[in-house]
Amino acid sequence: MSKRVTRTRLAAVAAAATLVVLAGCSSPAPSDKASAASCTPAKGKVTLQYWNTVPGMDKVVDLWNKKNPDVQVQTKNISNDQYGTLGNALKAGKAPDLAQVGYDELPNLRTQNAFVDASACSAATAAKSKFVPWTWSQTSFGGTGVFALPQDTGPMALFVRSDIFKKHDIAIPTTWDEYAAAAQKLHKADPNLDITFFDPNNAEWFNGLLWQNSAQMYSYSGDKWHVTVASDQSKQVADYWQKLIAGKLVRTDLANGSTQMYAAYQKDQIASYVGAAWGYSMFRDNLPKQAGKWSIVPMPTWGANGASGDWGGSTVAFMKGSKHLYESVKFNTWLNSDPEALALENQLGGLYPAADAGLKLPALSKGVPYYNNEKIFNVFADSSKKIDTEFAWGPTQKTVNLALQDAMAKAAAGDGTLSDALSAAQAAALKSMKAQAIPATAGK
Repeated sequence: MSKRVTRTRLAAVAAAATLVVLAGCSSPAPSDKASAASCTPAKGKVTLQYWNTVPGMDKVVDLWNKKNPDVQVQTKNISNDQYGTLGNALKAGKAPDLAQVGYDELPNLRTQNAFVDASACSAATAAKSKFVPWTWSQTSFGGTGVFALPQDTGPMALFVRSDIFKKHDIAIPTTWDEYAAAAQKLHKADPNLDITFFDPNNAEWFNGLLWQNSAQMYSYSGDKWHVTVASDQSKQVADYWQKLIAGKLVRTDLANGSTQMYAAYQKDQIASYVGAAWGYSMFRDNLPKQAGKWSIVPMPTWGANGASGDWGGSTVAFMKGSKHLYESVKFNTWLNSDPEALALENQLGGLYPAADAGLKLPALSKGVPYYNNEKIFNVFADSSKKIDTEFAWGPTQKTVNLALQDAMAKAAAGDGTLSDALSAAQAAALKSMKAQAIPATAGK
């Protein structure tokens, strides 16, 4: 949905600029200095602070407050400057008990000692069984603690104008090779038609493509980070899209979620969209006249394993300084795994839940009228099951993303290649880690 696109864009710009404030207190290793906090229930009434960017979250919190008079939650929407607001609060020692944090920002904040480990609470460790496995591995950092609970995800799929493919007698592609062949056929049939667009200023989207190809951008062992942003798997993805760009088979002048993007789709100039679950409402809400022309199918694959990728999604983190961990765990677990809460979050905020219970919501099991009454969420549920659980983000990911975007924009304009952009991003990763005294080395 368009609001979610805006939220992702703001996060990418704000985080890199504002979290530098906390660099002075960073720790070299990705583990927190503090041990798991105490999990003792409060003896009286408790008020928790929960900051987030989700539309309608105040109504979800109202539902909790009506049912839990002794544990009241106050919510604050920080969508205008998510990480700037959170960074300033951490610096001042006034962070909320709970805060929405993107998966890719978790390692960055963890090196700033921003979280508390909630594993002392049995309810927190027991929550593991409630969530899609790859999301839990992200929030627990490979099982070293419980620093956040998963909230929503962005399993990827292919949105296709099935009428355009049918008009030109082209089969819906199931592999990336078939996708490239379809791109050529579509453009040959109509020079004004491209199969999709490549947004060089959207590193989060590109990272999802890398994730699908098992491109492990980072790993941690031997007390240091191993940076492999420019791995062979990453370069395979980069070279693939470079060929499409060089062949003028994809547009490079459109920003995701922009007015210009919707105009191109409205004029039947683009035949597909590589997107995430949370984006299903984008076309429904912005291109209502194309109802019945769109389908959502599995993402094209690189190999027989049918792996998929993720673009976006967030967690609700346990923030340092909270004096009510027991109650925070109780609310956080309800917020992100209770069917009633999940249904309301999906309805009001468009969240695609990370909890297994959320994937069974009635609203996600029905056909969607805009998409020919197809059960599109079954496609996203299957995609979610095929996301690599070992993929990890680096501790300076936002800085790396900005470097990647800058170099990709140059490549799209003919200055260098997307593989060069990966090398630039890897160099930025190593430089930014060195600046924060985080041990790191380049890997293959």
